[in-house]
Amino acid sequence: MKSNFSIKGRGAQKNTFNKFSAYNYETRDDFLEFCRLEGEIADNNKTQYIPVYPKTIVNKVTSPDVGMSYSMNMYQGCEHGCIYCYARNAHEFWGYSAGLDFERKILVKHNAPKLLEEKLKSKSWKACTIVLSGNTDCYQPAEQEFQLARKCLEIFLKYKHPVGIITKNALILRDLDILRKLNEHGLIGVNISVTSLSEETRRILEPRTTTIKNRLEAIKVLSDNGIPVNAMLAPIIPGINSHEILNLAKTVAHHGALSMAFTVVRLNGAIGHIFTDWIHKTLPNKADKVLHQIEECHGGSLNDSRFGIRSKGEGKIATQIHDMVSLAKRSYFKNSTFPKLNTDLHASYKDGQLKLF
Repeated sequence: MKSNFSIKGRGAQKNTFNKFSAYNYETRDDFLEFCRLEGEIADNNKTQYIPVYPKTIVNKVTSPDVGMSYSMNMYQGCEHGCIYCYARNAHEFWGYSAGLDFERKILVKHNAPKLLEEKLKSKSWKACTIVLSGNTDCYQPAEQEFQLARKCLEIFLKYKHPVGIITKNALILRDLDILRKLNEHGLIGVNISVTSLSEETRRILEPRTTTIKNRLEAIKVLSDNGIPVNAMLAPIIPGINSHEILNLAKTVAHHGALSMAFTVVRLNGAIGHIFTDWIHKTLPNKADKVLHQIEECHGGSLNDSRFGIRSKGEGKIATQIHDMVSLAKRSYFKNSTFPKLNTDLHASYKDGQLKLF
């Protein structure tokens, strides 16, 4: 696979128009030529951390095909830069582009731990698994500096409340001490995303994520410590990683994953434009084939918002993917199940300590 990135270390190769904005920012060729002639840098490609202070942090998930009831995100935007990420569209609500802005303008919710604690102490709240990273990865590079995920995990432990994690970053192992303590009470489940076994494919699809080797090691270390891990083989992209399903399943099972899940890629909203621009620049010889196969999975369109279908696809190619996944589950996960998390303890820890009377 030969790549032709013009903006190194990023997934998106441009900023798309924000549908909520009255203005459209465009980088013109004559401006780029002017910068070249003057020896100036047109774009420094640096990541910017922007502090924000929301009023709430726990979100109720109403979608019937996501697999979670509540989520929370301490960061908006994600420096990982995964080109297919469904969360890109959400960045437009903050006034930014779903393209490069999503990867370079990271909103940091500094009050996330405080808001979480208030929620868990609320008399009306009844324990239900809250998933970190329902939208953007809680262990993206920003976490090394701000440590909001770790602070939130400490609060989940304090109030003996179940928490799920979705990540593709081995930084999660930094918090192994807290994860072990949560697991003693059946309060933690981890979902590790592994999209490919090819480091080159990983690099172009997910430019600032941890390596495949380190992700597999994270699965092994967590599993060796008794912490349940589900492998997210997602998204499956026809013509890019669809041929890897069986090998992916075998490998994550070998490293200790108890279960696996998958989605078929869908390119809603601005993501369709971003992905199309990216693949023509990155994999020009495969671009049309891949795009047509994605369209075949979604009724002739890159976009698909139908509940129950949008993440699974339909048609011949989607059926082939489903058949391969079914075979993979029978072959490698037949005798293992992912446990249900414990919701029974939290009521006794509403004030932060076990009630004795």
